[in-house]
Amino acid sequence: MESPAPAPERPFGGVPFDALTPLDPGIVRVWRLKTGLFAGALTVGVLIWDILNAFQSDRMLPFGVWTLIVLAIFGSLAWFLPPLRYRYWGYRLGDEELLLVRGIFNRVHTIIPLRRIQHLDVSQDVFEREFDVAKLIVHTAGTRSSDVVLPGLQQHVAEDLRDEMKQFITDQAL
Repeated sequence: MESPAPAPERPFGGVPFDALTPLDPGIVRVWRLKTGLFAGALTVGVLIWDILNAFQSDRMLPFGVWTLIVLAIFGSLAWFLPPLRYRYWGYRLGDEELLLVRGIFNRVHTIIPLRRIQHLDVSQDVFEREFDVAKLIVHTAGTRSSDVVLPGLQQHVAEDLRDEMKQFITDQAL
């Protein structure tokens, strides 16, 4: 008797991985840059604190060690966290809903019924513009979590998704 074929991997809690569209890989560089800038600002703050307290006699660690620790921890996070975030982000536009799946440790499945969409924005900040990625912002009816952001799309993909959802909205209104 033959054993049954193994079930396809379902890392996103029941949604087959192949059914989700990944983000554009350029978003990894944007996330690295933003996280790196935060790490740099935090490191500068710790360095200033380190300099101001350099001559205190009750220091736990020698001058510069706290700065190196913060730089090592947050620099590592800036390098390793964005690819991990990218790996666990996906979306799928269905006939009547947009599904977003994200989260490294805490997996979040967001289903947006297209009939609940109020309006749509395609947005780019300075860093996203530099790396040719955009985000689609979906504004839905309601007060809690009414703005849903789908980051890391190529500009034309974000505009195509926006137009496709807009077409659904206008067709439903008629």
